[in-house]
Amino acid sequence: MTEFKQTAVLGAGVIGASWTALFLASGRDVAVYDNSPTVEKTVRDYVARAWPTLESLGLVKGGDPDRIRFCTSAAEAVEGASFVQENVPERIGIKHALYKEIEPSLGKDAVVATSASGLTLSEMQEGWQDPGRFVLGHPFNPPHLIPLVEVMGNERTADGVVEAAERFYEAVGKVTIRVNREVPGHVANRLQAAVWREAIHLVKSGVASVEDVDKAMWAGPGLRWAAMGPTMLFHLGAGEGGLAAFCERYTDSFNRWWDDLGVLHLDPALAETLVAGVKEEANGQSPADLSAHRDALIASIQKAMAPLRTN
Repeated sequence: MTEFKQTAVLGAGVIGASWTALFLASGRDVAVYDNSPTVEKTVRDYVARAWPTLESLGLVKGGDPDRIRFCTSAAEAVEGASFVQENVPERIGIKHALYKEIEPSLGKDAVVATSASGLTLSEMQEGWQDPGRFVLGHPFNPPHLIPLVEVMGNERTADGVVEAAERFYEAVGKVTIRVNREVPGHVANRLQAAVWREAIHLVKSGVASVEDVDKAMWAGPGLRWAAMGPTMLFHLGAGEGGLAAFCERYTDSFNRWWDDLGVLHLDPALAETLVAGVKEEANGQSPADLSAHRDALIASIQKAMAPLRTN
């Protein structure tokens, strides 16, 4: 695929650096802009750490980690870029100021995608004179390891732009879903939020510790969810009868569980309880050590599943 060979990454924190590694691995040139004085070292170090994993996953396709340049402005970074991934902090004023800066420098066919998770597409579009080439392209952290990207346009998005973004993401090894209606948090974050709310409720109400709730997830449904989504898994849960039989058999049970789910808001006292619990679970390991362990586990799962994945 020859389109979108020139890319730009705006905002090079953890998400932006991960996107940079993935785009480089796919054989693309990447122009990076971030106002941090240490951005070049930080990003180059991140790419160097990520590269062996990308190679092991088969995602290095003619890529070269040196096909990267660091720019002194966002406008400079987007010049000549056909695909721009924006990852600046999720404050609407910062987003709008960036869009105002880069819009005059964009090519007429360039696609700009935002990694935003907490802002809506419509409120971000207000920062553009013409938002027709601007879409949501929300990844999961870290983007070079987790395949999912949530893609969304709306009535202000030009024809074919969402599809072009999907083709680009799929070309660099991502799995896309289409968000059809604007809701806070999009799709996957809402699923995460629902699970975490109940995880917190179980801790708060004394049912289990932070560590054991986490363990219940990774040693239980988390393994199945890595293979298939919850509805398909329940379709398989009743044998030949499928989802219809499952619903008939377990309607009363699920309604009872749903009625008993916790309704709560995170507050400082509850956060303190969770922090104490995760500190005990970490058992002295630093966030960097835990992140490396997480990435190794995810990479191993991806490699094991790749030959079996059909869609």
